[in-house]
Amino acid sequence: METISSVDGTQIAYERTGSGPPLVLVHGTSADHTRWDVVRSPFEEHNTVYAIDRRGRGESGDATDYALEREFEDVAAVVDSIAEPVILLGHSYGALCSLEAALRTDNLSKLVLYEPPISVDDSYPETEDVVTEMEALYEDGKPEDALVLFFRTVASVPPAELDALRGAPNWPNRVAAVNTVIREVLAPTRYEFDPTRFEDLTTPTLLLSGSESAPYLKDAIEELRTVLPNNRVVVFDGHAHAAMNTAPDLFVDEVLAFLRESS
Repeated sequence: METISSVDGTQIAYERTGSGPPLVLVHGTSADHTRWDVVRSPFEEHNTVYAIDRRGRGESGDATDYALEREFEDVAAVVDSIAEPVILLGHSYGALCSLEAALRTDNLSKLVLYEPPISVDDSYPETEDVVTEMEALYEDGKPEDALVLFFRTVASVPPAELDALRGAPNWPNRVAAVNTVIREVLAPTRYEFDPTRFEDLTTPTLLLSGSESAPYLKDAIEELRTVLPNNRVVVFDGHAHAAMNTAPDLFVDEVLAFLRESS
């Protein structure tokens, strides 16, 4: 793992593999850089892949006080540390971080966003009771139960997709990071999406969504489709919020097809 210092001095780690144009991968809630292992190999054949550990995960540092804005700065810091224009791909919470990072750097060539948890018309689910229950489970020594509760209630992950996540090699890493999940459940409720801030974001953008995803996640993609001036949408039919696990070949094919397109 290599590291870069973010704006507040926190060390952000990433694993660099492959060769070709730089592709920065930003994982979602509960994950770390290993969430991409299931799809990383074919990307490495075409790109130099930078798989980030977001703050509080894996080899990255953390800060005493948490603020979502620091995550935006973390992603931008990694992007700016690379000597040529970067393709930035973010999933879920990582997609929100990537969207905001795109306003904080001039070093992007393309942007891929897979269902960022943006609240459109207050569509984000009520989470106070869920957080209370997650905290109780965590304090009772049941971190896996707390994580499963998050996936079932907040992420609205279908049973088959949850089984795929639980069967992946990095599931223990997710369980170990459940203390960071709670803060990431709350943070989007405090984030105010202002469409006018993104009207000049002309970076070619691929918006990914699952036909079976939670309504608030599909609403977020539809909002971005109307706001971002240079985008197209791909919907994974029959899949939800983690097509990387349930349809890895399809996910890779769609992303690589976008990366090959002329800007």
